[in-house]
Amino acid sequence: MKIFIVEDDLNVIKILEKIVEDRELGEITGYAKDGIEAINKIIVYQPDIVLIDLLIPNKDGINVVKDFKNVNNKPVFIMISQVSSKDLIAKAYESGIEFFIQKPINAIEVENVIKKVNEKLEMQTKLNSIKKLFDSNKSNDESNEKNYEDKIISILQKIGILGETGSRDIVKIVMKLVENKQYKNDFTLKEVLKDYGSNTKTVEQRIRRAANVGLINLANLGIEDNLNEVFLEYSNSLYSFEQIKLEMDYIRGRSNKRGKINLKKFIEAICLYVISD
Repeated sequence: MKIFIVEDDLNVIKILEKIVEDRELGEITGYAKDGIEAINKIIVYQPDIVLIDLLIPNKDGINVVKDFKNVNNKPVFIMISQVSSKDLIAKAYESGIEFFIQKPINAIEVENVIKKVNEKLEMQTKLNSIKKLFDSNKSNDESNEKNYEDKIISILQKIGILGETGSRDIVKIVMKLVENKQYKNDFTLKEVLKDYGSNTKTVEQRIRRAANVGLINLANLGIEDNLNEVFLEYSNSLYSFEQIKLEMDYIRGRSNKRGKINLKKFIEAICLYVISD
């Protein structure tokens, strides 16, 4: 069970970490101290459960939860807050949280709630397995197409750009390249984008912006933990590690030069990931 904490009070983070570890409720994969940071890290770490405070800087807990409302494989949100307003608590449940725990933190309550969520997730896993059995009669082409799309979405999710406008274009373009086996040829961006007609430049800018956000996310991830699996996997495949390093130095304030992306390399690398077993 992977658990992520969103809380601006370091003491509360330490208390929650101790409860989870001492009672063997799961693994703490990380934490964030404000709403914007939380969204990016949740997308990258893909936790099963998020323990989130309501009153956090930049973007409050309710709006963070709302941002994940329509996302597939979203985590289960448990809100832990000292807020006692019935209206705010009601809004929290409307946004999509599973449980609300009142501060000050009660270790037994936290344990019981996490165990309930664990039971629910296990049941959901069993139901999904049953559903797969019923879906097994689909044609190989349909299955492969869905598998390709799932792989692309998974990559975009891990590098934190699934919510970017350009991510939809990336999925569409990679799907076309893979299905037509164009990735094997020395394609150009102009050829790939020709279906968009007069919107070619706009689409390229959207994709470039999304890919650039991914580079920044990986650079931040590398600064925090340069042995992180996502960082190690994608920093030298979707991007050039040299450019990731430049971006890391820029973020640290050691350089005025930012990392750059090679859009063709980025798209080509995703294609290779998609067709690999």
